[in-house]
Amino acid sequence: MNLRIEVVAIDCLMVRLFDAIAEANMPWMLAARMRLREGFGAHLIDLVPSYTTLMVHYDLMALNPQHAREIIVKALHDLSPDALASGRQHVLPVWYDVSVGPELSLLCERSGLSVGEVIKRHSQREYQVFALGFAPGFAFMGLVEEVLAAPRIKTPRKRVAAGSVGIAERQTAAYPLESPGGWNILGRTPTILFDRQIDGYSLMQPGDTVRFAAIDHGEFIRLGGDDTPLEALA
Repeated sequence: MNLRIEVVAIDCLMVRLFDAIAEANMPWMLAARMRLREGFGAHLIDLVPSYTTLMVHYDLMALNPQHAREIIVKALHDLSPDALASGRQHVLPVWYDVSVGPELSLLCERSGLSVGEVIKRHSQREYQVFALGFAPGFAFMGLVEEVLAAPRIKTPRKRVAAGSVGIAERQTAAYPLESPGGWNILGRTPTILFDRQIDGYSLMQPGDTVRFAAIDHGEFIRLGGDDTPLEALA
C-alpha cells in the first residue's frame, strides 16, 4: 500500500492506496472505508470506493482541507486488512445463449473453447465487486480468467438490454438498466440489479462477491426474464 492524498475539488479529496487493480486490494479498501467513516463521522458527506482509491467528500463548513487531510492520515495510520471484513455474497442466475449474448460465439473463437467451456469458466469463478459506475447499479467485477478476456466491441450498441451479462478485458458486469454499451455480451440475468426500493438502490456494492449460475431458458422465463433477442433492440 502506498498512501497518497490528491485534491479532487474544494471539498473532496482522493485517497489513493494502490496503483494497479487486484483482487488482493479489496480487504485493504474495506478496512480503509471503515476507518474513514469512523474518522470523519457526521462531517462525511459521501465516500466513494473504487479499484484503488476512495473519494472523500466532506462538509467544508465543518472542516477545512488541512483538517480533512489530518483526519485521513490519522484514520489510516497502521492500517491493516481485516480478514473478517467482507461484503454480501450474490448468486446471479444467467441464461447464456447467442440470442441474448451475441458475443458468446466470438469468445469461443478467440479462446478456442467450446460454448459449454466458456460458460463453465465464466460461471465457476467468484468475482469481487470493485466499483459502481457508468450507470446506476452497474457493478464492475473481476477478474475473469485471461483466456476469456476480450476488448470492447469496436462499435458500441445503442441499446443493451437490462440484465445483459458481459466481459470487457478482464472485467465482467451485468447491465442494470437498458443503455448503450460496448461490452461482449454472453447472456442475460433476470435479477433486478437496480431498484429504488432497496437500500443504496444497487443490489451490489463494492466489496461484495458475485457468482453467476447458468440456467436454461425455461428457468429464465420462470424467474421473470425477458428473452427478446439483443439484436432486436437495435
